[in-house]
Amino acid sequence: MPTPSSRFLRTNLNGFLGLGNNNNNKQEEARLVQEVNLGDPVVMINNVPTVAQGQLSTITLQRYLSSLVSSDESLREMEGLMLSIAMACKTISTLVNRAGINQLTGLETDVMGTRSGSQSGKGKNKAKKNIQGEDQKKLDVLSNGVLKNALKFTGKLGLLASEEEDEALLIESALDSRYVAVFDPLDGSSNIDASICTGTIFGVLEDDTVELKNEYKRNNDDCVRNADAECVSSTEALLQPGSQLAASGYCMYSSSTILVFTLGGSHPVIGFTLDPQLGEFVLTHPNMRVPKRGTYYSVNEGNSWLWDASIRHYIDKIKRGEGETKKRYSSRYVGSMVGDVHRTLLYGGIFGNPGDVKHRNGKLRLVYECSPMSFLVEQAGGGSCTSDGGSVLEVVPESVHQRSTCWLGSIEDVEELRAYLIPEETN
Repeated sequence: MPTPSSRFLRTNLNGFLGLGNNNNNKQEEARLVQEVNLGDPVVMINNVPTVAQGQLSTITLQRYLSSLVSSDESLREMEGLMLSIAMACKTISTLVNRAGINQLTGLETDVMGTRSGSQSGKGKNKAKKNIQGEDQKKLDVLSNGVLKNALKFTGKLGLLASEEEDEALLIESALDSRYVAVFDPLDGSSNIDASICTGTIFGVLEDDTVELKNEYKRNNDDCVRNADAECVSSTEALLQPGSQLAASGYCMYSSSTILVFTLGGSHPVIGFTLDPQLGEFVLTHPNMRVPKRGTYYSVNEGNSWLWDASIRHYIDKIKRGEGETKKRYSSRYVGSMVGDVHRTLLYGGIFGNPGDVKHRNGKLRLVYECSPMSFLVEQAGGGSCTSDGGSVLEVVPESVHQRSTCWLGSIEDVEELRAYLIPEETN
């Protein structure tokens, strides 16, 4: 029997991006969308979109990306990927906003389950778990399907990896594609039932194993073999350090839906807000920069007694106003990485995912969360490091589900923390 979530997805997916049932309204909205997308070309100064004062809201994501491609044809594939990600995020935003109304809250149960959260039936309706052993929410599963399909059918990706999937998805029809993608479809989903902000995190990498995958396609072997006839995992293209990301970003679902991303290099971190009337992402944050200093720290202090002494000492110092700035820092913590990082990006300060005695590598995933977010924050002028003081972006993952400690935020705050993590005598 189909679950409520699967029935809802099947019967409502076609209407997720609709803006109403009135045909006249739809025609007018379509005209407005065409008008803002086909307006005057966006003027780019140092890759930052520049328009006349008061015209910012007329730049849609499509217009912005088209302007980039017109000046750099090599970004055409990236344009298609970003538009597909944006389309998926619109759908997920609608799912999240209507979760309570359409009974999409709670846990996803197994095939034998009859109702999420039920304890009857002698364990037949236990919650489904992902490969990390975490309970999956209904919206985890739905969001994963939406984003996976949106990216899969672009025909521009040969490999996808999701936090919610046990294995990476190899797309044989597109093995010679330039890019591979990783994503956390719904970060902070434990907050869904309380209507607290959630988000999607994504990263795009250039595929440096295209020739190996073409060999796989020709031979249809169980693995790809290199020149020495050694078996090379089809997921090798995903196991690159964050410094190799071609693009990364997130979409936050809160009081508004905001898509923030960077294409790396000389491109800025840029933010678009979903206009519910147009059904389009419009430019609202043309060049996001992290303040060099902040007065907030964002970390789960529930396990602080299990932290390393150096981290406890740092947090204690800034709380008491005994850090470098001599100002007392305030705690701001949501429990959704997207929400906490977005606030840090705007207001400054530092976000942390420290390890502890039980979880030496923290709880966040390196490939899906730490690397994409660190890449974006550093591109915005911020900093990041692991709990041993090293660079997050230089950590080479050994598996797609590998966990990692992560600190990111204002550059001066991160450097102050690093001084606690790396004693002077070892510098």
